[in-house]
Amino acid sequence: MKPQFEHVAIPEGCSIRVLNRRIPEIPFEWHHHPECELTLTLNSRGWRFIADHMGEYESHDLVLIPPEMPHTWASVKAVDELSPHVAIVIWFTEPWALQLADTCPEYGALRRLLERAAGGLSFPSSAGKMMETRLPGLLSNSPCDRLRTALDILSELAAMDAVPLATAQKAARMTGDESAQLRRVLDLLHRRFAEPIRMRDLCAVGNMSERSLHRLFVRHLGENVSDYLSRLRIGRACMWLVETDRPIGVIAADAGFSNLSNFNRQFRTARRMSPREFRQYYIRHGSMPELDEHELTKRSPSLERPKRRTGIPMK
Repeated sequence: MKPQFEHVAIPEGCSIRVLNRRIPEIPFEWHHHPECELTLTLNSRGWRFIADHMGEYESHDLVLIPPEMPHTWASVKAVDELSPHVAIVIWFTEPWALQLADTCPEYGALRRLLERAAGGLSFPSSAGKMMETRLPGLLSNSPCDRLRTALDILSELAAMDAVPLATAQKAARMTGDESAQLRRVLDLLHRRFAEPIRMRDLCAVGNMSERSLHRLFVRHLGENVSDYLSRLRIGRACMWLVETDRPIGVIAADAGFSNLSNFNRQFRTARRMSPREFRQYYIRHGSMPELDEHELTKRSPSLERPKRRTGIPMK
């Protein structure tokens, strides 16, 4: 899955851009852009993909995505099937928001909000409902009304609890060359995650040594290449386990695991249950089991116990 670059054109004379998207279904459109994005999804249920995060979403899903983080939503069905799926999107640049936070003390909390959103943030449904009440101002024909409303929303979100979604890609600032290299490597991983991938293939597409590639991943993603790829594969397997009735062995192979025992072991490590138990939990509860709070706060294993690896284990 190669994320496509989306050119977000903020209108001349405006600080933000607002999109009111109403469509029969939300297609899987894996993409990225240099702007921050706040997206409210209404009358829709489906799957949300934010970098290496994959999870279900319901109506009033509200997510803040940092610059250059690949993402997409993919709907399964509408809540009201006679009405369209709705996505209300606010785009703004990070430098603009940070300058506003530094210049106006009243908006100082925006800096902390963006720092928290380094891996993307999911807000509670109450926040989505709050934003829905602001749609008249947010969708106004007046740029001043849209800006005023957007700033009010962001200020309120800065004071709310939110759940981090993906591995933060901005633990350290990237140079332009590093950004391009990492993007090429991630493009290959997301496009060919189910295939056998050797470290030399990633080094070639990134035009760097194995040592430099390892350092780039640990510095900016907080884990090594092997762990990132494993979580990417497990995430896709989770989706197939609940969306299809395909045998677990077939899902394991399609997700890139040539050995079923290894798949079961890695799945249990990641989700604290076997693939079969995961599927049964979804059938009983209608939702995926949540990771415990410790999983949201602990450091990446690659930071706790750095390891030198010469390749990506496939078995």
